[in-house]
Amino acid sequence: MKQCVCIIDYLTERLGRLLAWLIPLMMLGTAAVVIMRYGFGQGMTALQESVTYLHGTVFMLGAAYTLKHGGHVRVDIFYHRFTPRTKAWVDSIGSIVFLLPLCGLILMTSWDFTANSWLIHEGSVEPGGLPFVYLLKSLLPLMAINLALQGVAELLRNAMILIGTERDAHAD
Repeated sequence: MKQCVCIIDYLTERLGRLLAWLIPLMMLGTAAVVIMRYGFGQGMTALQESVTYLHGTVFMLGAAYTLKHGGHVRVDIFYHRFTPRTKAWVDSIGSIVFLLPLCGLILMTSWDFTANSWLIHEGSVEPGGLPFVYLLKSLLPLMAINLALQGVAELLRNAMILIGTERDAHAD
């Protein structure tokens, strides 16, 4: 169980750190769009769409990294006072009842949507836009798979706490 958690955590961590390198590119792209539009009166659709693609990639594929590091929104009125064992129960129930079914639903509903986009190699409807909309739509099922894997790692980590083989649910 621990080895499985370590492998998923390693993959999530590597992907999250790789995605972090896209943020400066996104910032530079945004600055270039603003300078071109307001400084020179020129719009660059492909550059503007590339910023959207980067933004989507960072947020969709970064969801698992955020989960791994406990960065998702939670109602923390009582949670912060719970013992590690109680937190493990709450997190396990949340993963089983909410996270994993949601990932399954997103995967099932996005599969045909994405496959159809790939079939026609869907591109931008904007003149001068990027011809890679099918890649952008691929982020939906990839996010669901990636987030579900990290959800399984969190569930296993919490199971180890509940059976007494692990101490801290959020240890890196």
